Amino acid sequence: MYIEQGYKGFHEFWRYILGFFSVFVVWQFVGSIPLLVALFMNSGMNAMASGDISAMSEVLGVNTFLFLMLLTFAVGLIALLFFVKVVHRQSITSLTTSRRKTDWNRIFFSFLLWGIVSIAFILIDVYLSPDDYVFNFNLQPFLILLAIAVIMIPIQTSMEEYYMRGYLMQGLGIAAKRKWIPLVVTSLLFGSLHLFNPEVEKLGYGIMIFYIGTGLFLGILTLMDEGLELALGFHAANNLITALLVTADWTAFQTDSVYKDISDPVLGWDILIPVFVVFPLLLFFFSKRYKWSNWKEKLFGRVLSKEEFLTLEDSESQLAEHS
Repeated sequence: MYIEQGYKGFHEFWRYILGFFSVFVVWQFVGSIPLLVALFMNSGMNAMASGDISAMSEVLGVNTFLFLMLLTFAVGLIALLFFVKVVHRQSITSLTTSRRKTDWNRIFFSFLLWGIVSIAFILIDVYLSPDDYVFNFNLQPFLILLAIAVIMIPIQTSMEEYYMRGYLMQGLGIAAKRKWIPLVVTSLLFGSLHLFNPEVEKLGYGIMIFYIGTGLFLGILTLMDEGLELALGFHAANNLITALLVTADWTAFQTDSVYKDISDPVLGWDILIPVFVVFPLLLFFFSKRYKWSNWKEKLFGRVLSKEEFLTLEDSESQLAEHS
């Protein structure tokens, strides 16, 4: 009953509307002030106006630009958690999971699983298509990248998960009373957040299948597992491994990574296979490990009313006390 955890705070829909837009403004505008100041002081406003990530990275330095870009997400996450605590009077635990406490084992397992799979996919591609990559490793900038990435990327991915699969999933679910509505809406919104990524300009709007499909996968993870833990681990591993192992001149993350992709970007099966093959296999694996059941109810069923939820919570607490 993950969506129903929103009942543990003030859950009027106007609070979610206010929170969604307030946090977005703080994240996108207030959080960008350090980046804007740095670009202004280094005569990089033309690069900022053009939206050219390569140009901005060249002005500030790759690692400095990466840190300041990720800092916007840290500001956004602080704003979101503050809003949840102060305006909704909801605990961060109930925003995270339906369990009594956050299951860190789930986060770490999902992180390690997808981290290993991601590394394997990248190294296999480097082996099979060596002409598409150059060895880009340089110890000193890589160590700086490593420090920035390990600290800041989990913050960036947590912001996206708490904002989309957490805050909006609960708010929209309580308002709509049907679980599939927040699942679909948050997946579409998650995809739209990536609409202005340089990958879209290079590969076309077909890549939105990947972004929306990833959002759908993470939403299903959240609803079936009744918490954000698996999604948090997966998302952090995905972005961290990508930032450390491979970069390209046309991606949102341009880093001092181990490899640089110098191939001409083409929208192909490598975009579709994760969505239609890898993600379903992962869902199947997680369903066996965590013994998921009742898929139809968890993904398409009715969201309980507050009275029903509190009654069920009381019953479960009494059973736990007597067991």
